[in-house]
Amino acid sequence: MFGKCFDPTGATYGVPTYPWRYAPDGLATRRQLRARGLRPGGQSIAAQIMRPRYRRGPLVAYLYRVDRAKPVRPMTPGKRAALAKAMCARRTCPNCRADAGYVIPTSLGMCVPCAYPEEQRAA
Repeated sequence: MFGKCFDPTGATYGVPTYPWRYAPDGLATRRQLRARGLRPGGQSIAAQIMRPRYRRGPLVAYLYRVDRAKPVRPMTPGKRAALAKAMCARRTCPNCRADAGYVIPTSLGMCVPCAYPEEQRAA
């Protein structure tokens, strides 16, 4: 349908470029590969898709070949423990040291009861 290096603006790119939603079969983005349980596995970018935007530069998504993709590495017990520890640190309030039960907002830097103590007394 479109040429190998199609771009509505007429610019030339080093990789095959397709308009949004017109990528050929056999190519997928990182998220699409992840949904299939795959990862790029060190391969270089095979193509890109571009979506024009009003008054800004185009959105670009890089595409990888599905046949060269490798399976996602399994989660190891050490990695699982490290992720659990990191999530626990994100839920722990640095002010009262309690597990808030949710990720502490970076805008507040502490749990909601510590950030707004006067509203908690009124309730």
